Amino acid sequence: MSTFRRAFAVLALLSPVCAFAGGAFDGTWKTDLNQTQESKKPYEFVLQNGMFDCKSCVPAYVIKADGKDQPVSGNPYFDTVAVQVVDANTVKTTYKKAGKVTETMSAVVAADGKTGRNEYTDSSGSGAPVTGSYEFVRVAAGPAGSHAWSGKWQISKALRVSDNATTWTWKEADGVLTLSTATGQSYSAKTDGTEAPFTGDPGVTSVKVKVAGNTLEESDLRNGKVVTVMTATASADGKTLKVVTEDKLRNRTTSWVANKQ
Repeated sequence: MSTFRRAFAVLALLSPVCAFAGGAFDGTWKTDLNQTQESKKPYEFVLQNGMFDCKSCVPAYVIKADGKDQPVSGNPYFDTVAVQVVDANTVKTTYKKAGKVTETMSAVVAADGKTGRNEYTDSSGSGAPVTGSYEFVRVAAGPAGSHAWSGKWQISKALRVSDNATTWTWKEADGVLTLSTATGQSYSAKTDGTEAPFTGDPGVTSVKVKVAGNTLEESDLRNGKVVTVMTATASADGKTLKVVTEDKLRNRTTSWVANKQ
């Protein structure tokens, strides 16, 4: 998935989903989008003079905005990006990995320039594509003469996300937690913090899970480096999870709630 949506997805919309050990937590869970608080750290990019500069991407990159595939290195989810300027307020971006489309995004800035809406289709997982939309709010303008999509933006809210990105299932037996998602992510990890393989996500290679009472800490690693830490707390009745997600690569913290189905 793209760098922009990766941060948003860490809400548990496509990111590796943390889980609890214990019979009370077995079953299927679903993210409540209305109880999500996204990081206030802004995204910054500039589209000007035929070039697109993604300043807040990790790693950052600058490419031609000519609608053609441009090589980008260092991201596990894509190796080319094509930025197409549709009109003065609209930009379409296509991400590919080894020639296969992994995501498309269409960003539209409102006429007053204060908000932006992004529609996306994410095919980076092994399951059915994830679709959805979310809204940005502007916090700083771009350079004079640049495209309306330039500047600093915050994600304000998710408008729509397909169920396969917000629902997951886990089972626990004999101190081993097994996760499965409709987007093809899975792992079986001991709940004592022993590192275990993570499959189905190009950006995560292993996971560590630690459980203490009704609290779980999951660390997702990429080639030995921690990229995401999620801390989740179960309610006394076992019906709700309160989760805090730390994106270590982008220094963003997000909180969200999930309900047992």
